[in-house]
Amino acid sequence: MEIKKEIIKTLKDLLLKAHAHVSFAEAVKGLPAALRGVVPDQLPYSIWQLVEHIRITQADILEFSRDADYKSPRWPEGYWPKTPLPANDHVWQKSLDQIKADTHAFVELLEAPDADLFQPFPYGDGQHLFREAVLIADHTSYHTGEIIAIRRLLNAWK
Repeated sequence: MEIKKEIIKTLKDLLLKAHAHVSFAEAVKGLPAALRGVVPDQLPYSIWQLVEHIRITQADILEFSRDADYKSPRWPEGYWPKTPLPANDHVWQKSLDQIKADTHAFVELLEAPDADLFQPFPYGDGQHLFREAVLIADHTSYHTGEIIAIRRLLNAWK
């Protein structure tokens, strides 16, 4: 088996499947709307803020990876929503849908025939597709764990 194909398959599995952890989709599935904006005592953010942070960060990584002229949001304020609650159900669902679409768009970058997983982008400071794929998976997994912890605190987890 060609090594590149195996690496891409492994990265796709990491981004799209749940193996040793709960997937993002499973972590937000069935969350009551009334709990999306609750900020538990001693925590800095709500589940909505985590979901939107995941969306913004993943979109940033995707756009950075495919557009040399892309400008990232200002850190940290550009990566976190200002309000703990989504405006409505449509905004919540739009964020979830965008996370899924952007994940698949990043997989398309990995699968592009001319994709060189380890070639640093001609811009940035050494980033390459492999690093950015792992970064998306790591970042999403970290915050997915926080979503589950908040759901447990709110008695809204299995």
